[in-house]
Amino acid sequence: MVTGYNGAMHTTHPRASIDPFPGNPDGLVPIRRVLVSVFDKTGLEGLAKALSTAGVRVASTGGTRTALEKLGLEVEDVSTITGFPEVLDGRVKTLHPRIFAGVLARRHLADDLGVLAEHRIDTFDAVIVNLYPFERVASAANATVEECIELIDIGGPSLVRAAAKNHLFTAVVSSPEQYDGFVAAIAKGGTTLADRKRLAAKAFERTADYDRRIAAWMAGYAAGQPLAAGEAEPLPERFSLDLERRLPLRYGENPHQAASLYCPAGSRSGLAGLHQLSGKELSYNNLADLDAAMRLAWLFAEPAAVVVKHTNPCGAAAAASPAEALATAMAADPTSAFGGIVAVNRPFDRATAEVLLAPGMFLEVIAAPAFEPEAVELLTTKPSWKANVRLVTLPAGDPWKATHGMELKTVAGAILAQEPDDAADDPATWRVATKLAPPEPLLRELAFAFTVVRRLSSNAIAVCKGKSLVGAGLGQTSRVDAVRHAIEKAGDRVRGAVLASDAFFPFPDSVELAVKAGIAAVIQPGGSKRDNEVIAACDAAGLPMVFTSRRHFRH
Repeated sequence: MVTGYNGAMHTTHPRASIDPFPGNPDGLVPIRRVLVSVFDKTGLEGLAKALSTAGVRVASTGGTRTALEKLGLEVEDVSTITGFPEVLDGRVKTLHPRIFAGVLARRHLADDLGVLAEHRIDTFDAVIVNLYPFERVASAANATVEECIELIDIGGPSLVRAAAKNHLFTAVVSSPEQYDGFVAAIAKGGTTLADRKRLAAKAFERTADYDRRIAAWMAGYAAGQPLAAGEAEPLPERFSLDLERRLPLRYGENPHQAASLYCPAGSRSGLAGLHQLSGKELSYNNLADLDAAMRLAWLFAEPAAVVVKHTNPCGAAAAASPAEALATAMAADPTSAFGGIVAVNRPFDRATAEVLLAPGMFLEVIAAPAFEPEAVELLTTKPSWKANVRLVTLPAGDPWKATHGMELKTVAGAILAQEPDDAADDPATWRVATKLAPPEPLLRELAFAFTVVRRLSSNAIAVCKGKSLVGAGLGQTSRVDAVRHAIEKAGDRVRGAVLASDAFFPFPDSVELAVKAGIAAVIQPGGSKRDNEVIAACDAAGLPMVFTSRRHFRH
């Protein structure tokens, strides 16, 4: 007796103990009749020749039947077997009992054989099917919804799954890459049970991946629909990721930890699409820092450069050109920049490369959307670190598309998922909380500072001057300590600078430090129970302060 999934008791079927292959220990099944229905016609000529030579009877559909007949193969049309024509522009062809019974029949069971005899149904020894190219079409930038929906294969996956389920007797060939092995099996007298098990495993792997791709596309398609009033966009109740190893790494954060870079299959956005032009292999820590640098640099619409150390920006600047932005970012904290990661959100040209040729400078990785040939030549021939620096291009595109629009973070035994904090802040929604409003030039600096502070580890404070980070307080357990560290880091540059906080000030003490240091204006989300006390402290000191009403924690 065995227990079913609902707790009910079921008796094991007595027929399950019947030996399906008496006197045939390998479970050899000769290939006498096959069903062929393939979208990808790769290798079809060789397959047709082998089937013809072996005298295998072939049934097929539509375009596959036409292609096989042109290759000189005699083919039985599926509509002749079913007694029903292809309908609905080919949407319904093989979905018929006379086809599926021939695929699914258990040949060692008298009842199944009786049904076949009663309805004059012949069995199929193999099903050779590959699927509509949904993934390729759906990933194209110009693909229409109608094209994608029409390429959701129905009959193909059904046939593949049916044959894989009945692998005891039916072989399933789900890829042209399997043709050579299948042809070799025909020549040896048929497929063995071991052959069919392996083919079935590959078939289920293929249909599972196919359905995952369709589910991901459909989720995105559904997400584009308008929501009802007050309805929040939900995160999916269930999702699957098909990850492939793209890059084996020497080790993880430390030498005793094994590591690799895994990416969603088919994804080529963000770090999944990086292309290394030169230098040593990338490390785990390189990639973590590169992610941080890219995600800040890509937030700016104007030319911007970011320098990252240990996943936090130690330099960031926006300017009229990438060269000017990079020079300013590198000068923000030269000590921390040594051995850092640089990302620029514009193509890396010669002028930008020349910024990095100063003696005594060393960088681990330089990233940009593209590199001009002159820049590559300079960076790989002039500096002393020329053989080591890694030049990396990062493509445009939505890096979150492959993860269903979610940012994922692993915790012990689980995954946290959230919407990425990548949307630009809207200064039109901000309000001046103090009696004194900051002048227009300071408003631009405040907007820059509030963008930078988004990518610092919380509790986070950014002190900026012009459009450059000059001091950062990050990863502190109290906000007042983050303010103190940022001011100390800025040094003499703090006077006349602006200060941004990723979350509200819980007490006026942070404002008191800012006033004493000579900060010219402050920007923060607001929302503390003591906002009035903080505002009063600013008013008493004549310090303008802007509330954004939007927090940017980064843990």
